[in-house]
Amino acid sequence: MSLIKLQEKKFAVFGNPINHSQSPRIHQLFSYHTGIMQDYKAICVPVEKILDVIFDFFINYGQGANITLPFKEKIITCCNTLTKRAEISGSVNTLKKLKKNNLLGDNTDGIGIVNDLQRLNFIKIHDKILLIGAGGAAKGIIEPLLSLKCSIFITNRTMSKAENIVERFSYIGNISSIDANELKNKSFNLIINATSSGINNLYPDLPHVMINPYTNCYDMSYQSTITPFLAWCKSKGAINIANGIGMLVSQAAYSFLLWHGVLPSINKVINILQLEKN
Repeated sequence: MSLIKLQEKKFAVFGNPINHSQSPRIHQLFSYHTGIMQDYKAICVPVEKILDVIFDFFINYGQGANITLPFKEKIITCCNTLTKRAEISGSVNTLKKLKKNNLLGDNTDGIGIVNDLQRLNFIKIHDKILLIGAGGAAKGIIEPLLSLKCSIFITNRTMSKAENIVERFSYIGNISSIDANELKNKSFNLIINATSSGINNLYPDLPHVMINPYTNCYDMSYQSTITPFLAWCKSKGAINIANGIGMLVSQAAYSFLLWHGVLPSINKVINILQLEKN
């Protein structure tokens, strides 16, 4: 294969909004540490145009893509084949071009968050977890959390969506829906924010009495400063808080593995990003 053709292979992350994305920097670091070069960009897509843009990308030298908010569920219709974890979750965050322009859909969010929660010592077997949100981000992480024999309580502004998720995943493990008003009398080992509220500088409206110094609080979103959700948790007494940058690096590493057959060093890239932030 000629050098020109190698340069023509393109990779990207698609979302809306996308300007805040650290994915291009992460994949740049993966390339540096593995010696595998890839042309990787962040692309903002109008919500109604996502399917057309994806098909056009893969026709024009696209080899792989990451998918972020708000497209993880919709993009599944592009896929000719799904990995087991994408099929179970019903959402896709990674695409790979196969022969005859077919697309493989995968979801690396679950393995990404479990790796990061274990790195942070935020999770252990049989933990009680409150999961906030019922979109594609939440769906992508439920199965691996249940595989750790954790109990998941899922709450959402629209409770019917939470109940639909419970129905979808109840065969795997202990998962139930819970209305926000019922949280006053509950305590959890881990609270995960899987909503996109932070994009609008907001946080989920929840009773603060469930937060205490022993509650691990994790926001799947990330910002250059503390996210609104984590700031709220900290103000209510939480000590152990973390945003989703470690998850982002981990899920990106497994996307890189799917595309290139090599798993980059996750911790090395997390450390570099943390140093750059400081």
